[in-house]
Amino acid sequence: MSFYSNDELKKIGFKHLGENVLLSKKASIYGVENISIEDNSRIDDFCVLSAGEGGIQLGRNVHIAIYSSIMGAAQVVIDDFAGISSRCSIYSSNDDYSGDFMTNPTVPEHLTNVQHAPVKIGKHSIIGAGSIILPGVEIDSCVSVGSLSLVTKNLKSGYI
Repeated sequence: MSFYSNDELKKIGFKHLGENVLLSKKASIYGVENISIEDNSRIDDFCVLSAGEGGIQLGRNVHIAIYSSIMGAAQVVIDDFAGISSRCSIYSSNDDYSGDFMTNPTVPEHLTNVQHAPVKIGKHSIIGAGSIILPGVEIDSCVSVGSLSLVTKNLKSGYI
């Protein structure tokens, strides 16, 4: 895996960048001015971070594994020592699938009903491979989400 050097990272233009951050050169980063990454965090190959106005905040010692994505207009916070396993998707925005509105980003906004809500993943929590976290979900500290889970509701501390 090839990571950016500290000097290269500083030139990217993050809102905040801690020390000893590892970011793969094969990751895609959008809305970098709304992304904060704290010390000792790592983002692996083929990850996508797309931050809207709410931004993305990664705490200390956060690991985001290969092929994972974090995207949406609302805020996403991943707290210290949390782990996002491979192929996970975290969304802070979601289309309206009721059939009453159109979907996809090429459709004019007044014809859609995209919902935005913040997402938080607490300290020492782990999200298993292939899991999906939907807008508005708050996962407390020390939670373990099993692989291939669809998380639509809040999870209290210690939940497995």
